[in-house]
Amino acid sequence: MDVRSNLAEVRARIDTACRAVGRDPGEVRLLPVSKTRGLDVIRQAYDAGYHRLGENRVQEALAKWEGSRDWPSVEWAIIGHLQTNKARDVARFAAEFQALDSLRLARELDRRLQAEGRALDVLIEVNSSGESQKSGVAPADAPALAAELRAYDALRVRGLMTVAVLSPDPARVAGCFEAMRTLREHLRQDDRAAGSYHELSMGMSGDFELAIAHGATCVRVGRAIFGERMSR
Repeated sequence: MDVRSNLAEVRARIDTACRAVGRDPGEVRLLPVSKTRGLDVIRQAYDAGYHRLGENRVQEALAKWEGSRDWPSVEWAIIGHLQTNKARDVARFAAEFQALDSLRLARELDRRLQAEGRALDVLIEVNSSGESQKSGVAPADAPALAAELRAYDALRVRGLMTVAVLSPDPARVAGCFEAMRTLREHLRQDDRAAGSYHELSMGMSGDFELAIAHGATCVRVGRAIFGERMSR
């Protein structure tokens, strides 16, 4: 697998998508998501200059963090749903957590981070599609959660994350992304909301160009870089 070539192709697509809507390509961060791939494959992305890497599952990320501790400046971002009992692991090693979706989880993360003497960049996960099987706070409830997060000093709120509806209809997918852009602008104007809201993490292998057209600043790409998920 030529991960370096795949990364270059994805980055070129990101740049093209940015230029198509008059955006600076430097505004969009590519977060490679390795999922089931081993460190030998992931190392190719690291060697290509991608030193922040994403993982869905905490236990998998923890093992990879432990196996890559001699890689200078490597960082790990957790992008999947987190159970409260795994907060201690995230507090130990993660540089970024993109799936904050409840006050209970915020409280536990903050407690664990305070014990570790660390702070953590976090994004509020929003269920923009309204699908019951997806994690995330409802868009209407995001401002209240954002206001509550002012109480937790170890959590540095940087913005929002979402997973759009999986649909062959681009208009439905775009609707999720546009709703997120609108919500971010609302939170930027809300004096009660904790955080800066400069990050809008949305878009994956199948829809990141559409996400960029609607303001994404971070795209989470796995399959287009590392291939299909390996069977466990």
